[in-house]
Amino acid sequence: MTTGSELHAMVERLYPLCRSITGDGVRRTLQIVDESIPLAITEVPTGTQVFDWTVPQEWNIRDAYIAGADGQRVVDFRESNLHVVSYSVPVEATMTLDELRPHLHTLPEQPDLIPYRTSYYAPDWGFCLRHDVLQDLPDGPYRVVIDSTLADGHLTYGEHVVPGRVSDEVIVSCHVCHPSLANDNLAAIAVATALARRLAQGQQPWYTYRFLFIPGTIGSITWLATHAEAIDRIRHGLVLACAGDSGQLTYKRSRRGDAGIDRAMEYVLANTGRPHRVVDFSPYGYDERQFCSPGFNLGVGCLTRTPYAAYPEYHTSGDNPAFVRPEALADTLEACWEAFGVLDRDRRYLSLNPFCEPQLGKRGLYGSLGGRSDTKTAQLAMLWVLNLADGDHGLLDIAERSGLPFDTVADAARALHGAGLIKE
Repeated sequence: MTTGSELHAMVERLYPLCRSITGDGVRRTLQIVDESIPLAITEVPTGTQVFDWTVPQEWNIRDAYIAGADGQRVVDFRESNLHVVSYSVPVEATMTLDELRPHLHTLPEQPDLIPYRTSYYAPDWGFCLRHDVLQDLPDGPYRVVIDSTLADGHLTYGEHVVPGRVSDEVIVSCHVCHPSLANDNLAAIAVATALARRLAQGQQPWYTYRFLFIPGTIGSITWLATHAEAIDRIRHGLVLACAGDSGQLTYKRSRRGDAGIDRAMEYVLANTGRPHRVVDFSPYGYDERQFCSPGFNLGVGCLTRTPYAAYPEYHTSGDNPAFVRPEALADTLEACWEAFGVLDRDRRYLSLNPFCEPQLGKRGLYGSLGGRSDTKTAQLAMLWVLNLADGDHGLLDIAERSGLPFDTVADAARALHGAGLIKE
């Protein structure tokens, strides 16, 4: 079983890479994930029309800096890849500080942190730096270099599929487009990778699980636009983000509000005693916005710990591996595993003996429970399953209505099915 320290080690390994919505940083990230779970890599060419969007040019960067008159770098991409505004066009110039200022981004209220900024869809360039550093800079002149390329190429994403007993799918999505941001990006990649590996190692699941490692927004839009044949197979879905901070788990419902993933996740969070919050859907956040757009309206929720933009380190250099807690990563993984366990076993049954209560003793069902510490609870679960095995109630319905643990209800259904008293 994957431990929190193993998850954290993956975060640390991925942290130095400079990722964006396209480019070699994404490819290298996917190569590292592929060492744990085999990925199918897709490259979508620049200019591909995906609904109302167009796949942009590919961006790569080799170096960037601002150097003073003595040649010393006062802002250095090699120190932190957050120092450069993502998708900055190439620059080679000499400037005064006043000329530079419109291209400099700081956080005056957090003067010791480097902000994260992007310019994906409007050609521009810039540097991000600690406000303390900016305050101490002389007037210049400065040598300004951004050694980047913005050219026709590809958008890259990875998929891993765990085959189930049916072709109906559960999708799990995380974004791979942020540079050195450990919680908002890498924690979810680590959890998703471990979750996929665990699903593949155990008994074959009922559903087919598809894991998407995609650039945020444009990646999910591109996947949806190019997978029309797969949409009707999606039964449930979960977007993972901000998966490793010390805050409580937060589940954001799908647009539907009562989708299977909503009910399963809320049930697990409420019945395992975890501190948590459940919030309603809003069209702001991560890629659940795309999966839940009205044309698709898929049952896709979002699981985070502290939500989007709700912690001071969000989108700053403070979101580093030290901010991510191994025990929080492990807890997020277990919450996903438990919720998927409910999803995977939540099926409807029909009684084959619906007229009055069948005699369980002569079928050995009561006797088979003799060794259990919860024999009376297990017997009660059988009676609940038999009574609600009408084709309209699933096992989660029965667990919620009876107040019995889902695992106990699922065990009862398995026993009754084996005795020929119910059918799926």
